[in-house]
Amino acid sequence: MNDRAELPVETVMQTEFASVASGERLDLVDDVMSLGRVRHLPVVDEGRLVGVVSQRDLLASGLSRALDFDRTQRRTFMRSIEVSEVMARKPVTVSPATPLREAARLMVNHKIGCLPVVDESGRPIGLVTETDLLRGVYDVPPPRGAAS
Repeated sequence: MNDRAELPVETVMQTEFASVASGERLDLVDDVMSLGRVRHLPVVDEGRLVGVVSQRDLLASGLSRALDFDRTQRRTFMRSIEVSEVMARKPVTVSPATPLREAARLMVNHKIGCLPVVDESGRPIGLVTETDLLRGVYDVPPPRGAAS
């Protein structure tokens, strides 16, 4: 057994992360994900976590690609869709004290790649991704220049 798997998620969670509001448009989400090279964004309204939007959600809403839209038409289409229409509601969350093993179990069982870390009031304070879990369990430092 790997004792590192019992470390709390707060030891590997990302504490600096972008988020969006449920009323934002998908073109903004697409820009943030592309520029920040991230696959998941917490959806936060009035300081509370209300959902998660993922790259998968963007792809699922990507009917515009199937309709053979050009880049401008695709952005116009995405601008017409609110985050609330595609986000995962009632996201699975963890506390900072949740062991890495439990976080991994939740991700596998729910087939998700990210867990928002919330405080007692439901306010997001961090994110844990599959990569963070691997780094934590196997004691792999983040790449140079990467935010941890």
